[in-house]
Amino acid sequence: MGDPCGVGPEVVVKALAHQEVGHACRPVVIGDARRLATAAQRCGLAPVIKVITTIGQLPMGEPSTPAVIHVIDPNVVPADLPWGQVSATAGHAAYCYIEIAAQLALAGDVQAICTAPLNKEALHAAGHRFPGHTELLAHLTGTDEVSMMLEAPGLRVVHVTTHLGILDAIDRIEPLLVARTIRRADATLRRAGITAPRLAVCGINPHAGENGLFGRGEEASKIEPAVAQVRSEGIDAVGPLPADTLFFRARRGEFDCVVAMYHDQGHGPVKVLGLEAGVNITIGLPVVRTSVDHGTAFDIAGTGTADERSMLEALKQAVALATH
Repeated sequence: MGDPCGVGPEVVVKALAHQEVGHACRPVVIGDARRLATAAQRCGLAPVIKVITTIGQLPMGEPSTPAVIHVIDPNVVPADLPWGQVSATAGHAAYCYIEIAAQLALAGDVQAICTAPLNKEALHAAGHRFPGHTELLAHLTGTDEVSMMLEAPGLRVVHVTTHLGILDAIDRIEPLLVARTIRRADATLRRAGITAPRLAVCGINPHAGENGLFGRGEEASKIEPAVAQVRSEGIDAVGPLPADTLFFRARRGEFDCVVAMYHDQGHGPVKVLGLEAGVNITIGLPVVRTSVDHGTAFDIAGTGTADERSMLEALKQAVALATH
């Protein structure tokens, strides 16, 4: 459910109101039952919020119905928690929800995790020092290294680095990390049913360094060896290529995925295409995890006006990846 003070409860109840979700999967919410009921009311919906304690209590045999939302509720949120505010209580609740989801996924009780947004400041205020869901899930599943893939209509982007300042990101980028990221992207696309993925790798500097004219040789020292290595393994990767034209080429259909070097290089083009359609996929985990591509939106939380389309797309992607 994400942060209880944000739009997570609203986008969850709105997404589960779509009949297609119940036909594609059997959803269960890890979150607060009272918060979901309040969110539903403010969204003009009236589902029955049914609390369960185990996945085995989900009804089997028939498609899930929007009329009933099943919830596993650890009961860590007070009834009077205000909407739209940073709260350590809410940060701890968001941590508890994802911890339970990870346990269920690792045990094989659920086949995928789909996350509503949490608030990093609230998470940190609760003493959970993680940059976000991605790093938290890596910790909870004992995974040393993961990558973030963003997907929007006509564009997929995998990041070599994410939540780092630009100077730290450039320091972190090195051939082995770039190569591992490309391999994860290739494996994920194959898992999603793309038999021969075409990957394009961004440069770091303007014009991908233009043969050493810009930068300090980062393309030659950090990226070119990685591309050469994965190509020798049979992966169809090209680069480093200039980022200013690469995303246009990928959207035109020349590539199945772009490998971006740092956070804003990859996030900017995806979010220009619309937050309502973007999906965040964590690749490299032992479980399937997708997420909305927006934040907690405290300014509109609790108003019933949050757009559920990103959550709906994230659910569809979770089903597709779990199926494969």
